[in-house]
Amino acid sequence: MAVTVKDCLELQLLELEMLLAMFPKRGEMKLDEDAVPSVQRYLRNPDGALPPRLEYSIAVDVGEAKVRTSTCVQVRVELQVLLPHRYPHMAPQLFARCNALHRQQQLQLNAGLTSHISSLDSGEPCVYAAVQWVKDNSLPYLADSQTSVESASEEVTKGTLHRMWIYSHHIYRQELRKKIFDSAKKLNLTGFCLTGKPGVICVEGLQENCEEFWRVIRYPNWKHISCKHVENVEAEGSVDNLRLFRAFEDLQFQAHGDYGLRNDYHMDLGQFLEFLKQHQSGHVFQILFGVEGKVANK
Repeated sequence: MAVTVKDCLELQLLELEMLLAMFPKRGEMKLDEDAVPSVQRYLRNPDGALPPRLEYSIAVDVGEAKVRTSTCVQVRVELQVLLPHRYPHMAPQLFARCNALHRQQQLQLNAGLTSHISSLDSGEPCVYAAVQWVKDNSLPYLADSQTSVESASEEVTKGTLHRMWIYSHHIYRQELRKKIFDSAKKLNLTGFCLTGKPGVICVEGLQENCEEFWRVIRYPNWKHISCKHVENVEAEGSVDNLRLFRAFEDLQFQAHGDYGLRNDYHMDLGQFLEFLKQHQSGHVFQILFGVEGKVANK
């Protein structure tokens, strides 16, 4: 008998229930409060629309590592999990991240994790196996680090600010907007999200955090989205002093057309250009839209 999406989602809930029992402490697991009820509603009515894919993160304590002062520091790796509707008969999307690892070490850690998961029997739940592998295998990736665990956990005090300008044909869905704002907050990024048609996102912060944001929001295949421009600003002093935005803003400008008719809902780009100029970014308008912007006379 062919395996159905309903069968897969039932297995996903059973595995999640086990993981919640294993990681009961506050902060150990992060899960959208509506995630499980959405799946349960679908299981009661499989003829309805598919629920959002289960997505959660698990904080894994991997042991102690010595910093340059010979002080032992507890290291924690966050395992981010995104499950296709047909998991475990399709591979999960897993990503391990840790502030104590520099970018190359993190890539190596995730390559090892992917290799391990691919070696397991297909069709069987494997998130716990991923947790155990992360717990057993993360510390060796710290061995050759040139940056101590202690300093890696702190904000860089001087160096380069990374700024990404992202363009989309449109941004409407509440689920997508929530992911954008949650990711920006989690990664300590400032900037903005312009909702509507067109949609524009700007994020600024540490390079690895901007790149992680880009990886998260474009998965699995957000069509009509591209990173149009990247800026690297170098200066002495705190990276925070280089930011053009104080927070991650939700831009709401007057729109032309009916929001209910998406094809007719266009943002007022004149107001957007004025906003960019107020933040020393007027030059980006032409990069985003291919035309020179002009602010209407008042």
